[in-house]
Amino acid sequence: MINFNGDIIGQDENILTQNRAFLYGDGVFETLKVINGKILFLEDHYFRLMASMRVVRMEIPMNFTMEYFEEQILDLIKKKGISASARARITVFRNDGGLYLPKTNLVSYLIHATSLENTSYVVNIAPYEVDLYKDFYVTKQLLSSIKTTNKLINVTGSIFANENSLDNCILINDSKNVVEMLQGNLFLVTGKKLITPPISEGCLNGVMRKQILALAKKTEGIEVLEEIISPFDLQKADELFLTNVITGIQSVTKYRKKEFTNAMAHLLVQKLNESISEN
Repeated sequence: MINFNGDIIGQDENILTQNRAFLYGDGVFETLKVINGKILFLEDHYFRLMASMRVVRMEIPMNFTMEYFEEQILDLIKKKGISASARARITVFRNDGGLYLPKTNLVSYLIHATSLENTSYVVNIAPYEVDLYKDFYVTKQLLSSIKTTNKLINVTGSIFANENSLDNCILINDSKNVVEMLQGNLFLVTGKKLITPPISEGCLNGVMRKQILALAKKTEGIEVLEEIISPFDLQKADELFLTNVITGIQSVTKYRKKEFTNAMAHLLVQKLNESISEN
């Protein structure tokens, strides 16, 4: 079952015939993690969703409050019988009508949810190998920083990773600088420096990225930098990891011939779990 504009309907009901998110990628979305009836980082997700709608000139309905979405998400999870941890996705799309030029800027939304195993974040220490994906580039523009339903680079990159027995790929921009990974923001560690690309390089303005930057800045002994990363910098790093709201932190063990440690990832996951339990 899914939540379609506030109504719980069967997931097999056809609502795609004229759906603009399906036809043109005319939609934005947020993926959230829910633990024991609490949506993590709800305010950050909500304001990013509203900002994304403004960027693509969607009309924001008066009832689209943070409290409204919280109620809709938790109600769906309850009705699906998910009790501990869940992954929920809100997709907002412009209403039917028009070709490239829409007939309206009014919107509809879908929410669907699935259960997750872990109620806290953990560092996966299993082998995790990545490489560059160079078939297509991320552009340095505002659209790259929001979550739209046009994710063909991530789709084709995931196919490339699968075909080459990789766990993930690193995306680069049209200046050949490192942007992010297929499923999250990228951080590297060199000595005591924690470095991630700035949003201006075309990376997603990630919710977990924001949490990790804030936690690291409050941790003694870590120098936090947002600066351009070249592919050559990856091979000089001590540690490499990706972040997203569902996984938390995923350590990379190998990039080409370079192998990495994961000490800072363990430290930041510990602080992340502590911050969640305190709130």
